[in-house]
Amino acid sequence: MEMVIQLLLLALGFFMLVKGADWFVDGSSGIADKLGVPQLVIGLTIVAMGTSAPEAAVSITAALKGSAEITIGNIVGSNILNILIILGITSAIVSVAVAKSTIRYEIPWMLFITAVLLALGYTGNQVSFMEGVILWVLFLMYLGYLFVMAMRDKQEVVETEEAKPFWKLVFLSIVGLVLIVLGSDVTVDAATAIAKAAGLSERFIGLTIVALGTSLPELFTSVSAAIKGKADIAIGNIVGSNIFNILFVVGTAGLILPVEFAPNFVIDTAVAIGAGVLLLVCVAGKKKLIRSHGIIMLVCYAAYFAYLMMG
Repeated sequence: MEMVIQLLLLALGFFMLVKGADWFVDGSSGIADKLGVPQLVIGLTIVAMGTSAPEAAVSITAALKGSAEITIGNIVGSNILNILIILGITSAIVSVAVAKSTIRYEIPWMLFITAVLLALGYTGNQVSFMEGVILWVLFLMYLGYLFVMAMRDKQEVVETEEAKPFWKLVFLSIVGLVLIVLGSDVTVDAATAIAKAAGLSERFIGLTIVALGTSLPELFTSVSAAIKGKADIAIGNIVGSNIFNILFVVGTAGLILPVEFAPNFVIDTAVAIGAGVLLLVCVAGKKKLIRSHGIIMLVCYAAYFAYLMMG
């Protein structure tokens, strides 16, 4: 009976995270639209940070509660899922065009900071306060790059009849954020209880169940954006989320208290780098993701999941 209750609480937590992220993205991207911010910048910042809010809330909450394996597992697992599953499913449904700047700058930056995380975890078996500072410095550099890009490509503000009033967008953003924070607390407690009851490691739970649950906003956002022809938001959302997950989430957790980086996570982080390299190889030629790329990504995730099951 206890397991059933925890599963229901996990589902409730995921629902709160997804609905909260949905409202937060709608509200914050609407505000950005009113300010004339370009689509790609919205995807890399507002939407990416909004859909990464569940990962941020869950990982930081897990770190505070001493569940370090859920913290790192959730981030690394989400970053692998974001590329192999979410972009895999999205590109299997519809071709996703990729901006030149994403290929030249954002994807290589994502690969670089994932390698930095691997180096930090491998050398010290934890992300300490000073390493949290390093990640935050890299995050501020990334925000500086996005600010320059936003100023360079600033768009005209076009108001439509369907546009929500500014107060409603702010209200949606606040309510969404509250749901995300509450949902993360419920999710971490339930996932930890299930792991202990079922004899599963926190690493496995973090890399799979929690990672999938917190990645649902990215999935819905990217598929919806690609179908609506807003490819810049679809790919920007994923690349931006992965960057935000490592630099802001792990960096912030490290500033609060040292986050343990178990030896097993070295392999998982290497897989995250491999997924990023695969993405770069796929988009470098045609500058878009097509169905065959999506199938390759999904097969790669199936192989990784099989490895986790055997571990």
